[in-house]
Amino acid sequence: MNQRPINVIAEEIKKTWGKGSMMNIYYGAKPYLSAMYCLTSLKDNYGADSARTIIAYFLANATQWKGEDARRIKKELKSLK
Repeated sequence: MNQRPINVIAEEIKKTWGKGSMMNIYYGAKPYLSAMYCLTSLKDNYGADSARTIIAYFLANATQWKGEDARRIKKELKSLK
């Protein structure tokens, strides 16, 4: 399976969790989701933070995001290599 770019995954998160808007996304996850829009692979950095760090912080703050889409996308993020 080909790995999707992180910014593409971020867009799907916004569509499925936020119903197309950042307004409905948990405030603790928003800055990390926004940072993910600037990342394409795990080799990228956002400021002084690595893509792995951004994803880890997003996942830590996305515990309120539930459902089939959430489980699938969180699994995808955890499996990025």
